Amino acid sequence: MDAQTPDFTIAVEAVKGRCPAGERYALEQIAQRRTPVLACEGPCIRGEIARLAANLVAAQGPGLARACHAEAFFVPHSAMSQWVRGAERSVMIDGCFLQCHGRVLRQLTAPQRVIHFDAFRLHRKYADVFSMDDVPEAQRRETAREVADAVLGELSKTEPSAALPGT
Repeated sequence: MDAQTPDFTIAVEAVKGRCPAGERYALEQIAQRRTPVLACEGPCIRGEIARLAANLVAAQGPGLARACHAEAFFVPHSAMSQWVRGAERSVMIDGCFLQCHGRVLRQLTAPQRVIHFDAFRLHRKYADVFSMDDVPEAQRRETAREVADAVLGELSKTEPSAALPGT
């Protein structure tokens, strides 16, 4: 079995309409020139840690705000997608080396605009665990805090005007 796939595409069914709350939110983020923060958000413990860390990063990092990856990726006529595609930079926190969401984001926007983190490389815990429910919530949150602190530390090293618009 080959451990690497060639590039591939998938067809996504068309969608009518937009999320009214998402539209208002994304237009506000565009107006404030905030940097979108996206994350892996699967049921795997690594995805859950990435999701929790992204929430902390967006809440505490100046000029940052959470973006909805599903709307950005799969509703191309939405303000959310417009925000992510047009942002000077986007922060992506993936749960592991597979970089599932990051691989999609790099197709949506220029790869050099993506500031990409692998949460597992930052915490190195739960390598043999899949389900987030197998790790107590307090440990999930503590590990997410470690990841968020590392991400915020790395972001603070970048040129503020380039990495964090509006700061």
